[in-house]
Amino acid sequence: MNPDEPGPPDEATGPGPTDPTSPGGPVLPGGPAAVRRRTLRRASLALGVAALGAGYLWHTDPHQPGQLLLPCPFRLLTGLLCPFCGGTRLAYDLMHGDVVTAFHDNAALLVLGVPALAYVLVRWLVAGVRGRHLPLKLTARGNAVVLGTAAVWMVARNLIG
Repeated sequence: MNPDEPGPPDEATGPGPTDPTSPGGPVLPGGPAAVRRRTLRRASLALGVAALGAGYLWHTDPHQPGQLLLPCPFRLLTGLLCPFCGGTRLAYDLMHGDVVTAFHDNAALLVLGVPALAYVLVRWLVAGVRGRHLPLKLTARGNAVVLGTAAVWMVARNLIG
């Protein structure tokens, strides 16, 4: 073996920092401190954008006609409700503490989507603060479950009314 060639990691040192089998995911170049800075920077940017959107939405009632909000392109083209239709009204109602109306706006998004999103984001943030890169991706089975649930919800809500 040539001494210039990298060999397998020593048993004494364990898996290397870029080993994808490391607990919590692989460490990106720059080490844990770089991952931590990158995660906090991305989280701060996302929080700032979300705060701006929430501030606008707080004063804009999507239940009233004539508000300056983006319409659903799927509904504009087909006249049918997509799985996310009602999401803006749901966010508005949750910000104003009206959970019952939020449930009526989009029950599946409230019961399944909000907790799932919270879980994924908290998990990503905790891993990043610990210096680990956690890729946000679904497996093939996860994709099938999400798409199947969305399709069933879309058909059900359009048939019911």
